[in-house]
Amino acid sequence: MNILSIGEILFDLYPTKKRLGGAPLNYIYHINKLLGSGTIVSRVGKDQLGKIVFDQLTKCEINTNFIQEDILHPTGVANVILDEEGNPEFEIDTDRAFDFIENTSDLNELISTETDCLYFGTLAQRSEISRNTIQSLFGKNGVKYFFDLNLRNSFYDEETIIKSLHTADVIKVNYKEMTELNDMITQINYNTEKVAFELMEQFNISLFAVTRGKDGATLFENGKRYDYANQSVKILDSTGAGDAFSAILSLGFMQGIETFRINKLANDFALEVCMIEGALLKDEMIYEKFRNELGLY
Repeated sequence: MNILSIGEILFDLYPTKKRLGGAPLNYIYHINKLLGSGTIVSRVGKDQLGKIVFDQLTKCEINTNFIQEDILHPTGVANVILDEEGNPEFEIDTDRAFDFIENTSDLNELISTETDCLYFGTLAQRSEISRNTIQSLFGKNGVKYFFDLNLRNSFYDEETIIKSLHTADVIKVNYKEMTELNDMITQINYNTEKVAFELMEQFNISLFAVTRGKDGATLFENGKRYDYANQSVKILDSTGAGDAFSAILSLGFMQGIETFRINKLANDFALEVCMIEGALLKDEMIYEKFRNELGLY
């Protein structure tokens, strides 16, 4: 499988430290660890943080050929505030390099000939330049599209979300975002199952995932729902747990694994991230375990 993600690379700023992040990067980090390959398309500033991005990704053996450098705009940053349960809130600066991802002939060649699955979200579509670049990759034959809603602050609009939904084969949202989708689009008496099936029918979505934090997740497919929740454990930091969930969800979907099992594996993997600080696992044994579970040899 050739998997591509496009969108923001940024640094999560904690009170005493900074960590490399951004949903598309967290996602492709896990994909790369599980598959041994994966490409991210993004843009960073030609600054110290941008240099750290290239240095760290090179060490992780992640393809940096499609990470652009911007001499005018700085590398993205997000201030992270954790609540008592370890759940993050993000304050994200505007006019950052990832808002100016350029469309190139090499990128169009990559999506047309070397991509089986494209992961994208909404944050990097907040600006016209990156939005146009991302949407230019939609509708390619042979590509499955994974849409991670990731509503952040006020950086989204109805038109962008609707166009993204029309493109998506798989969508992942959290329970808060689900209610916003209902308020924006379906506008029915709220019921998660009804809203999910209504959106799936309206936008021809194959697999719909609703995550509920420590309470697990529900997947909807072919008129059926699949619920799964882990046993209660102490969560240290849930930053990036949704991105870990997305990685397993997309691989399971591409592998044709049965839906209930995908949900269990995705939840189990996300839980591993919740038990460490930051979003990126370092334990190779965890990746080996999930490679075996997914049949990735």
